[in-house]
Amino acid sequence: METTTKICGLNDVASVRAAVDGGAAYVGFVFFPPSPRSLKLPLAADLARAAGTGVIRVGLFVNPEDDLLKETLDAVPLDMIQLHGRETPDRVAEVKSRFGKPVMKACGVSTGEDIRAARAYLPVADRILFDAKPPKRDDALPGGNAESFDWSLLTSADWPGRWMLAGGLDADNVASAIRQTRATDVDVSSGVEDKPGRKNPEKIRLFLKAVAGR
Repeated sequence: METTTKICGLNDVASVRAAVDGGAAYVGFVFFPPSPRSLKLPLAADLARAAGTGVIRVGLFVNPEDDLLKETLDAVPLDMIQLHGRETPDRVAEVKSRFGKPVMKACGVSTGEDIRAARAYLPVADRILFDAKPPKRDDALPGGNAESFDWSLLTSADWPGRWMLAGGLDADNVASAIRQTRATDVDVSSGVEDKPGRKNPEKIRLFLKAVAGR
């Protein structure tokens, strides 16, 4: 099974082009102001249009209100909503129904119980993303922290269908991560940056080559 890639937290045209030209299946745009990767709507719209319709354009939100989702979707051509907060299965179903977009749900992992708990989202989410739980500090973000988790927790999970692995991935470890976890999809943000919020197009290209050449 081919492993697909999502490059998340994109905020400039050069990085979007590197992702698309390198074969990414998904490009992610962040709408969460505490993040250094968060976008204003005019720039997000320009970047989503630059990505084109050959990739899945994902908007990342954290515990969003409906007004924010509507405002963003009215302004930015997005194909998928990513919920990266503490949204319940009922809330995921509500967002999917109300806005008519497929929904990816991020689930933080530190123990096997977290993976078992994520099964509650299977009936309502179109894709599950397993990410490391954020560090226990006041300024920690829900994702994009360059933190990984114990991948062996996923080796015996027997997870149905396609799912996405995130958390501390980069060009040096992504091939090993895919082999160990059998992830069908991978997500990267901090692993292709020079610093938080500054993507490096060459690192994006190297990451995509590492996934394709594993």
